[in-house]
Amino acid sequence: MNDFLKGKTVMITGASNGLGAEIARQVAAVGAHTILTARRTEKLADLATQIQSDYGVISTYHKMDMTNFEEIAQVMQKIGDTKIDVLVNCAGFGIFEEAVKTDFDTVEQMFDTNVLGLMRLTQLALPDMLARKSGHIINIASQAGKMATPKSSAYSATKFAVLGYSNALRMETKSAGIHVTTVNPGPIATSFFDIADKTGDYLDSIGFLVLKPEKVAAKTVAIMGKSKREINLPFLMNVSSRIYQVIPRFIEFFAKGAFEKK
Repeated sequence: MNDFLKGKTVMITGASNGLGAEIARQVAAVGAHTILTARRTEKLADLATQIQSDYGVISTYHKMDMTNFEEIAQVMQKIGDTKIDVLVNCAGFGIFEEAVKTDFDTVEQMFDTNVLGLMRLTQLALPDMLARKSGHIINIASQAGKMATPKSSAYSATKFAVLGYSNALRMETKSAGIHVTTVNPGPIATSFFDIADKTGDYLDSIGFLVLKPEKVAAKTVAIMGKSKREINLPFLMNVSSRIYQVIPRFIEFFAKGAFEKK
């Protein structure tokens, strides 16, 4: 339970499935109203209907492509005076491919979705939070933003950018009473890998490191409204990434086999 959320409004991008949808269900279960966004409105409509039926809260939805900055602004205009208490930037995608082989249009789309769209939406949500001296921005980053691995150059670069942006934003908004948290999970068993992993073998190859979206969502919902810098999962990857910051060559040598399972 997170009593802070009762009666609050949580906006979630990438809410049509996976982690975003699970976060939406869990915040609604403790009494929060939801604003759901994604590109696929049919799934959003079904989720909004389910949330309202199951939990008796208000759930609205909007089509929003994170690569379309004009559409992001239009959605925020439609939301209007609705107070956003928590913004969860969850939309994103990645592809496992060597840097030299990655189509540059895909790289550009990845940065627009994972970084620039996140920054634009946050920029539009911030003025009201600053005026109220209240709000929480949660950016779903990745362990890939702490420790890059082969075949994830573009994706890791986007998540490094999200971490850098979030760290600076946290310092800028702290005096205004706004919390900024990054959630840095390892691999989650969601449809993310339908696009990222062309072989379909990656999740099976890393076994016990794979996270369930329900667990990541529960950890995320639990810290809403609290001053929490980061959530890092799973434990083993968090330990490895911390060691990596100090002795990267050691980790790159001994974890070479794990790194190359993509």
